[in-house]
Amino acid sequence: MEVLAEKLLSFSMVLTRISAFFLVLPVFGWKSIPATVKAAMTLLLAIFFSMISAPAVKREEVCAVEVILLIANEATYGLALGLIGAALFSAVNFSGRIIEREMGLAMAEILDPLTGERAQPLASLLEMIFIILFLSANGHHLFLSVISRSYETFPAGSTPTIPALAAGVTQAGSVLLLAGLRLAAPMLAAFLILMVILAVLARMVPEMNILFVSLPLRVGLGLVMAAIFLPFISGFVAEFADWMGKLLPL
Repeated sequence: MEVLAEKLLSFSMVLTRISAFFLVLPVFGWKSIPATVKAAMTLLLAIFFSMISAPAVKREEVCAVEVILLIANEATYGLALGLIGAALFSAVNFSGRIIEREMGLAMAEILDPLTGERAQPLASLLEMIFIILFLSANGHHLFLSVISRSYETFPAGSTPTIPALAAGVTQAGSVLLLAGLRLAAPMLAAFLILMVILAVLARMVPEMNILFVSLPLRVGLGLVMAAIFLPFISGFVAEFADWMGKLLPL
């Protein structure tokens, strides 16, 4: 009976960490994926990792309150891993939102078929292209590797400290802003040049309605620059994997 209780405790801790990780992680956590598929996938992964990962605690060494705290720690660790991955994954979407505001399309909205939430068209397009490139490069294996490495470093029942987890999430947020701005920087430079040209035209031809002239120019420039920008998204896939290795508390 004690052996069964120990196995159940180990499986519960593994299942909690994996469930929390996939809950907020891109690709696996999308609402477009049926809940039954998510549950089956999480359960199979939990069974696999519970078989290869030895628990850091024994059932006879803990009481009921400590069991609850262990489960809570596993959930916190899994959520932190998932949040770091989600923050890095959102850099392309963030850069697309910056570009859309420069194009004057800040109020344009569509229904994102992946998440079921409102999104902006250009940002969603860039994100979908990044997702295709990411999955074609076996990026989903990276997420499984993260879970595997987490159990190698911190077996079920042992997790990093809260300051270490908070530092990883905070740094991931900083990387999200920096990477998003860096990806959007060439387009921001192009829009700055366009604004200078329009300012010169406004001085040279005062009777010209710069507002109506600038709208189609901004939209056209944004689409052209987005088309030029697309090949560079593939470079961010390797950078994404590199940042995952640096920021995750493993």
